[in-house]
Amino acid sequence: MAENKESTSSSLSQGLTHHDSDPDDIPKSPPSSPNSSTRKACYAVLQSWVSKKFMTGCVVLFPVAVSFLVTWWFIQFVDGFFSPIYAKLGIDIFGLGFVTSLLFVFFVGIFASSWMGATVFWVGEWFIKRMPFMKHIYSASKQISAAISPDQNTTAFKEVAIIRHPRHGEYAFGFITSSVILQREDGDEELCSVYVPTNHLYIGDIFLVNSDEIIRPNLSIREGIEIIVSVGMTMPQLISSVERIPHQSNRIPLSRIV
Repeated sequence: MAENKESTSSSLSQGLTHHDSDPDDIPKSPPSSPNSSTRKACYAVLQSWVSKKFMTGCVVLFPVAVSFLVTWWFIQFVDGFFSPIYAKLGIDIFGLGFVTSLLFVFFVGIFASSWMGATVFWVGEWFIKRMPFMKHIYSASKQISAAISPDQNTTAFKEVAIIRHPRHGEYAFGFITSSVILQREDGDEELCSVYVPTNHLYIGDIFLVNSDEIIRPNLSIREGIEIIVSVGMTMPQLISSVERIPHQSNRIPLSRIV
């Protein structure tokens, strides 16, 4: 009994001692020093700087890597046409097939420019156009190649054009393919046939636009095709209009329009 009373009195005295003690004597967590806050700020700035520079490096190296990969694939693809022939002859020189392919294309261009070559290709084209499936692929690919050909002809794109379409204040990018003279009772009107691609370069719409309402930018045909294929990513920041180039027009009587 005496021991129980002593333990009870000691616990009560300890409780009273803690109750009467100063609140400042209670242990608290040490406050954060200014040095730790500075370190955190410096770490955040460094992390942001490293991330930004890393992304900048990725943005710079990505087109370079893609260009090298595509070029390497193209060299290997073209080299594969003649390299098996050299391999059978016991000649193993990398790039020799690629150089041979380039020379072959060059001499084909010379041959096609001659009268005999044009006749041979005309006969081959005549056979291809009578094949059920091949004629559609050949016609589409020939129109595209004719558009960027250095020898401009009646089927090639004439100029790059910007027309107001589909609403006022909006513009569409296209190519002038031909021009016609519309004969009307109140006078003749010159119209240009403008091809506006809607699915890269293969599918599009044809618009007959008044020649004076067409904006002719200072862009070549190849630059226009690059803009279409790259979905506008290669569009220059500044475009200026140039003077119109006269084309041979076809006269369309009013009776054929009405």
